[in-house]
Amino acid sequence: MTWPVFAEVPPDASPREAILIRAAACLTFGSAVSIILSIWLSQMLLWFAVAALFFSRAKLHLPRLKLPLALFMLGTAISLMFSGEIVHGLPQIKKLLVFLMLLAAFSCLRTASAVRSLFLVWALLGAFAAVLGIAQFVVKLEQARAAGVSFGPYYTTERITGFMSHWNTFSEEEMFVLLMLLAFLFFAPPAKRVWVWLACAGLLGIALVLAETRGVWFATGIGALYLSWFWRPKLFLLLPIIGALIWFTPVVGQRARSILHPAQSDSNQFHVIAWRTGVAMIERHPLLGLGPDGPKFHFQEYIPSDIPRPLPEGFYQHVHNVYLQYAADRGIPTALMMIWLLLQVLADFWRGVRSQPPTRNMRRFLLHGGIAVVLASMIDGFVEYNLGDSEFLTMFLVVVACGYLALEPGLFDEKPVRI
Repeated sequence: MTWPVFAEVPPDASPREAILIRAAACLTFGSAVSIILSIWLSQMLLWFAVAALFFSRAKLHLPRLKLPLALFMLGTAISLMFSGEIVHGLPQIKKLLVFLMLLAAFSCLRTASAVRSLFLVWALLGAFAAVLGIAQFVVKLEQARAAGVSFGPYYTTERITGFMSHWNTFSEEEMFVLLMLLAFLFFAPPAKRVWVWLACAGLLGIALVLAETRGVWFATGIGALYLSWFWRPKLFLLLPIIGALIWFTPVVGQRARSILHPAQSDSNQFHVIAWRTGVAMIERHPLLGLGPDGPKFHFQEYIPSDIPRPLPEGFYQHVHNVYLQYAADRGIPTALMMIWLLLQVLADFWRGVRSQPPTRNMRRFLLHGGIAVVLASMIDGFVEYNLGDSEFLTMFLVVVACGYLALEPGLFDEKPVRI
């Protein structure tokens, strides 16, 4: 294995500055990969990375997302100031600091070996988390059997979480890792010991199935279909067979069929209530919303009166749709700034893909993988407030930063590092 070069030090840097630049790059790398294990560790490493980057006096870089990102943050701040509940919204202001990952990754990880190694470490740690999740599934099977209860209803509220605190976060992290690993296998220069990465992909897929998060299933499927189309379009001929297998497989099929024919314990009705409540909030506060985190404290006040009580089981502190949530939270203009940012990433990456030769190279890997991740994130956002999750946002920003690095002229022109 060839050790990655994490940072390029300018020739005019002093010894102290060179040490700080290398430290910032290593800390950024550590923050980006440790997110699969611990949000606390990842954020601590990120703060140290940003501090080292600042004191190194190295040139700071941001991708061409400055305007929509700045307007989104400005809209958040204005919404907070006019909310009348500034204390309630401070945690969301603090969460904006997670966007420092975009600055750190884009400024520090400017070598092919660092970026390549980052996503392969993601694959290894994601597979490790998958193994833990599979073990948790076996334990929960035994717990249901010992309690003498039906596994389906029991498992719906007790799903596997890996190293995370919630199954949805675990599922979304595994989705990110799997899509970037597929992009690597399809488009990057071939790596040695490919069987290791195929095994990781298999474990990630099993964990995603067992987590039974339908929104993530659909989002992952769309991302994988996108990658497959640009890798082997003929694979689309197998779609009817794959669809039939999914529909009639006992565990997956039952969960998939519940979208159209929900059981009493399903979350379909709960999601409809959450969305209708979000719409009610937006109708009454279209410009500035309730203020950051306002829906968390006022959700019950906006539930439509025609909805019968008691409410179905669910988490009634956000509206479970990232677009409705930002509009209810901070107003329609601020929500549109985030949508602008997401569409800008897709447009930039697509232009980059079209400029690439049809060969296996780092740029195609990062750009195709980035498009798949953004598409999956936008689709998952229809059923979850995913960008409000620090783990999700951190991994999303890592992928976006690396995709924009692939658009930088001169970077990644070196001979690929084989691992």
